[in-house]
Amino acid sequence: MNGPNEVDGCFADFPADTQKKLKQLRAIIKKTLPAAAEIISYNMPAYKQNGVLVYFAGYKNHVGFYPTPAPIKVFKDELLNYKTSKGAIQFAIDKPLPASLITKIILYRAQEDLLKAAAKKNVRT
Repeated sequence: MNGPNEVDGCFADFPADTQKKLKQLRAIIKKTLPAAAEIISYNMPAYKQNGVLVYFAGYKNHVGFYPTPAPIKVFKDELLNYKTSKGAIQFAIDKPLPASLITKIILYRAQEDLLKAAAKKNVRT
């Protein structure tokens, strides 16, 4: 990515409260994955190490967080208070972000990513 303006540009058309949530989620992700590359994928901000780990996007009444399906299954009991689908979690604009849960999900995805990369490397050797 050329700089933060690309991701900031994804936030520009949202109301201030949605932008605030997007910036909070971005800060949690960047704190948890400081070495991950910040990219735009599927027209959303995304964070990549070996593969894309998580995506996120803003909507009128919620922020969508897309960690892929596995963590949604793994953390299903902790996600009971949030609307989820196969690969998405919705965080309401008018409620605090669950930073510790988001961090756990991101760390889970980072571990999945490392294991997948190691498996690919072992197949090649």
